[in-house]
Amino acid sequence: MDAERVDCVGALVYDEQRRLLVVRRANEPGRGLWSLPGGRVEPGENDPAAVAREVAEETGLTVQVGAMVGEVERDGPKGQLYVIRDYEATAVGGTLTPGDDATDAKFVTRTEFLALSTTTLLVSTLEQWNALPG
Repeated sequence: MDAERVDCVGALVYDEQRRLLVVRRANEPGRGLWSLPGGRVEPGENDPAAVAREVAEETGLTVQVGAMVGEVERDGPKGQLYVIRDYEATAVGGTLTPGDDATDAKFVTRTEFLALSTTTLLVSTLEQWNALPG
């Protein structure tokens, strides 16, 4: 039986110093680990709308969504398969404050990012995409 595919999105948001926006997850999968802001695409939503909503919910920032950077598949609970499409996004407003299912949110340098406990394969995936922070 094929796994149920769950459409998800993530955001690669950089500041002027090319630091990367990361959130600490409040819920499973990956509770307590650092990841990109993102989540499930809701019914009737397109990817850019989902990216903008998830970033706003988790970080308080308003973003302009750009090009897709890449797509990964990750095993989810109950035999689900998360299909995650990550997009570049630029913060255009709002105040950085963690919310929804994020317990913390911050911009990090490459050194800071590599020192964090991050979700499975996040570092290697961003390396492949040349998307690590500056």
